[in-house]
Amino acid sequence: MVSSSSPVVNVYPLANYTFGTKEPKMEKDTSVADRLARMKVNYMKEGMRTSVEAILLVQEHNHPHILLLQIGNTFCKLPGGRLKPGENEIEGLKRKLCSKLAVNSPSFPPNWQVGECVAVWWRPNFETVMYPYCPPHITKPKECKKLFIVHLFEREYFAVPRNLKLLAVPLFELYDNVQRYGPVISTIPQQLSRFQFNMVSS
Repeated sequence: MVSSSSPVVNVYPLANYTFGTKEPKMEKDTSVADRLARMKVNYMKEGMRTSVEAILLVQEHNHPHILLLQIGNTFCKLPGGRLKPGENEIEGLKRKLCSKLAVNSPSFPPNWQVGECVAVWWRPNFETVMYPYCPPHITKPKECKKLFIVHLFEREYFAVPRNLKLLAVPLFELYDNVQRYGPVISTIPQQLSRFQFNMVSS
């Protein structure tokens, strides 16, 4: 049972939200190897990479779902990305969410409500492996990734780049599904277990 003092997250039905499209958002890398090579170059110039990602919750069938961006037919990721050197984490995440999901129109001004940081992951080397701690022998990690809850309002309008898909994936599918979603996304259900979900029907 979740304690009454647990932080509360209001979760609204997926049907409340409107999804449109906007210009494609091309990936900077065509492969994992390219991405790690670019990370190495950036590390030499700017030091450790800091990235922020958003956990956006909706509900279907009275069960929480997380919004994931799908690239191609297989790779899924949370919306977010790399911070600029010295950029504030909250402002940087808002900037990334605008880039990935906001409508480019003054009629729909984005109002992202960034909440708690629920997880921190570390990349010790220029490899794909990340850990929810920094290994003790690593003095210069290559990346620190933080995951934040972003509270959605009852109604939102999302504009998804045409080359990406926005999927609502249930927590039960993510749980322990490392092979499909990787260690960061597949452990989100555990990270969220201390929250109290208020399933709002409308």
